[in-house]
Parts: sequence; structure tokens; C-alpha cells
Amino acid sequence: MPYLKAVVLEGLRRHPPAHFVLPHAVTEDVVLDKYSVPKDSILTFMLAEMGWDPSVWEQPLTFKPERFLNNVNGGEAFDITGSKEIKMMPFGAGRRICPAYGLAMLHLEYFVANLIWSYEWKPMHGQEVDLSVKEEFTIVMKNPLQAHLCPRLK
Repeated sequence: MPYLKAVVLEGLRRHPPAHFVLPHAVTEDVVLDKYSVPKDSILTFMLAEMGWDPSVWEQPLTFKPERFLNNVNGGEAFDITGSKEIKMMPFGAGRRICPAYGLAMLHLEYFVANLIWSYEWKPMHGQEVDLSVKEEFTIVMKNPLQAHLCPRLK
């Protein structure tokens, strides 16, 4: 189950539910990293870009769930709430984090576990899985996933 949780986290890192959060206003002049942000400016945080940042993630465009298994080697579990540091924020962060993120994570893990447990997944004959995306109201797959599902015998 730890690997399943790592797969869900990696999926959220690569493909967050939203690519940006609602704009935030700055109430006083601040310096953010090396940028001066004047009072009353509007900031938009690009969530997907955070998950693809090569200064934070090694090989950011590669799907590697193993990056979330550090706690197996004696490290800490990954903090999705952003209370220690913000590397990605699929549910927001801080006091504006989605209040149901814990429930969402449980449902995602349960949903993915049941899909894997109940079905054998294969690409359609002669087709490859294409993970490229396009913008619509949200970000969607450019070429929708077509999979051949076979129920597993129980």
C-alpha cells in the first residue's frame, strides 16, 4: 500500500486537479524570492508548474512514484499540506487548503486500488498511451485514454 500511495501522490504532482488556484491579493509590499511585489498586486500560483519545477524535482516530467517512498528509508513521509515546505499543492496549502483533502486522498487511494485489484489494464491493440495534454475548461488528455480492461478472476 505505500507504493500505491506513492503512485497517487505522483499522479497529483504530475497532473494536479487544477493547474492554478484562485488569485490572491497582496496586502503590503513584499519581496518574494528575488521579486518585489507591490501592495494590492494580484498573484496567481501555477500549481502544475510547481510540480514540474526542475529545481525542486529530479526529472520532473518523468512519472516516478519512488520519489515519494523516502519514508521507507528512514526519512519523513511527504507533507502534502505544505506546513513544512511547499513542493506541490494539489489541494492548496496553509489555512486555505481544501478541508476535505484527507478524505480526497483516502478516496483516491481506494479508487485506484480497486481499479488495479479488479481489472487487468492493457493498451488497445496497436495503440500506445499518450500522456500529452490540452487546455479546455480544465487540462485534459489530448488523446483520450483507450484501455482494454479484463476483469480479474477472484
